[in-house]
Amino acid sequence: MCGIVGIFDIREKREINRELLSRMNETQFHRGPDEGGLYIEQGLGFGHRRLSIIDLTSGQQPMASRDKNAILTYNGEVYNFIELRHELESLGYGFDTHCDTEVILYAWQAWGESCVSKLRGMFAFALWDRDRQCLFLARDRLGVKPLYYAELADGQFIFGSELKALTQHPELPKVMDPSAVEDYFGFGYIPDPKTIYKNVYKLEPGFCLTIKHGSQTYQPRQYWDVNFNPGAVQDERAIADELIERLREAVKIRMVADVPLGAFLSGGVDSSAIVAMMSGLSPAPVNTCSISFGDPAFNESKFAAQVAERYRTQHRVEQVDPDDFSLLEQLAGLYDEPYADSSALPTYRVCELAKKQVTVVLSGDGGDESLAGYRRHRWHVYEESVRSRLPYSVRKPMFGLLGQVYPKADWAPKIFRAKSTFESLARDSIEGYFHSVSVLSNQTRNLLFGEQLKSDLQGYQAIEVFKKHIAKAPTDNPLSMVQYLDLKTYLPGDILTKVDRASMAHALEVRVPLLDHKLVEWMAGLQPKMKLNGREGKYIFKKALENYLPDDILYRPKMGFSVPLSAWFKGPLKDKVKSALLGENIQQCGLFNQDFIQHIINQHQSGLRDYSSPIWSLLMFDAFLRNAG
Repeated sequence: MCGIVGIFDIREKREINRELLSRMNETQFHRGPDEGGLYIEQGLGFGHRRLSIIDLTSGQQPMASRDKNAILTYNGEVYNFIELRHELESLGYGFDTHCDTEVILYAWQAWGESCVSKLRGMFAFALWDRDRQCLFLARDRLGVKPLYYAELADGQFIFGSELKALTQHPELPKVMDPSAVEDYFGFGYIPDPKTIYKNVYKLEPGFCLTIKHGSQTYQPRQYWDVNFNPGAVQDERAIADELIERLREAVKIRMVADVPLGAFLSGGVDSSAIVAMMSGLSPAPVNTCSISFGDPAFNESKFAAQVAERYRTQHRVEQVDPDDFSLLEQLAGLYDEPYADSSALPTYRVCELAKKQVTVVLSGDGGDESLAGYRRHRWHVYEESVRSRLPYSVRKPMFGLLGQVYPKADWAPKIFRAKSTFESLARDSIEGYFHSVSVLSNQTRNLLFGEQLKSDLQGYQAIEVFKKHIAKAPTDNPLSMVQYLDLKTYLPGDILTKVDRASMAHALEVRVPLLDHKLVEWMAGLQPKMKLNGREGKYIFKKALENYLPDDILYRPKMGFSVPLSAWFKGPLKDKVKSALLGENIQQCGLFNQDFIQHIINQHQSGLRDYSSPIWSLLMFDAFLRNAG
């Protein structure tokens, strides 16, 4: 796993500032501490930081083809590179290394832009073709690896694995995008292709971008999308057996490494399934690690220990305590823009723990999106059944009124917390799902934002992100539609961003078998009832794993990788919350209603309301402001 950067002069061929390119490259030293390299020619500069995983003695980057006509800087792993190498050798291409980097170079020369469709793995790369005078960028299908880019006013095009590399360029205007602020407080992250800054973008998953020298315009092109058209109804046992075989193969090809390898083990279904498959494929005990919490309501470590004992893994566990709030500033430096998933804290720690044993880990991320594992999927299907029985003209006034008058009872048992459900049923399908995933509701954002920010937004709302994807959704099934939204937004914007930055901070490579695109395509083609059957999410996955994992792993309620924020903000972190949220950074940015911020602090710390989500979101925004300088 690596970090890449580059500067490309689109309009002219001016000399590249070597010192600037090097500085951009070195901001990502953590992504690749083993080696660093630069390539510069007139009008073009590539940088690379390397974390050596395969072919440790060769494969240095940026890498040139034998004829020197193609130059590549690349971050990722292509798992089918040996098969592609054989295919390319049959076409007459010769190889000087045993790594996947060289395979991408000649795949480009053989197949051009369509080369990305042949790559199986996680990747983000930039390639300069001297003959065609074009720069080609590509990002993997699901967005495991990141890629940021921007065009400057003078025609320079800059890119990097992390936003911090781009912000090193003195000509990049760091002007905050109001719509990105709205998106952040709606989703808790900034969905692709936006960043917190105007005119700085993320290349979206499954997209590539070609820029010809001298061109006036260019447009990212989508080369892959997931199709949710279900196939023919099959025997349940046959589906379960095929799922295990496909999962085993996805795990197997990700166990190839010339460095120590292990797995995250949270004690949930997905990570436990990965460990079960690895144990069956490895002659030696699998290295596993997990994080525990002092609060039993958030602690899954006993379930992780159960799986570790069953498969005789080399297991390590460490506890996360409230004083991990000290990581706040560090996290802001890792993510470079506002990011409000509090599980970034334990994710950082579990990556830190894993690195003590291994350089590569396999993760269980992606199973919930493909197999309908989130509770919100179940609730959405239920709410859709209600919506289908009552016309919008009836639902909106009836449930809207109930949503208004029903008290917000954060302190009450879940059965009495109907306010959010009523509010969701008063909306249409997409508005309802947005309401269920929002970290701050429309009403809360309206109260939080100051008048200037509201004016700058000009009516824009974060739900437009969903509407853009729904317009292209390859399905009209209610469950498949929200799974599609999750694959396009939450997965790359939240989950994969979190894991990439936390792991790369420790020079740790994370591989994600459940996001193998062939497996994702196959799972998308299953009948919806194979994913959500009644109240059981991941139905066929759990059935398939019954011979590998005990029922109390498979069928217990999902806990997730969360932290006890509500208690922290009323207890050990009480004073820190006040000093940060009422401090000068939040006040001077001019974006927020300070009276409302005071209100949510008072309400939360008195125990009247749970405002942990807006408080955490504001804390991370404050940390971003300090880090951005």
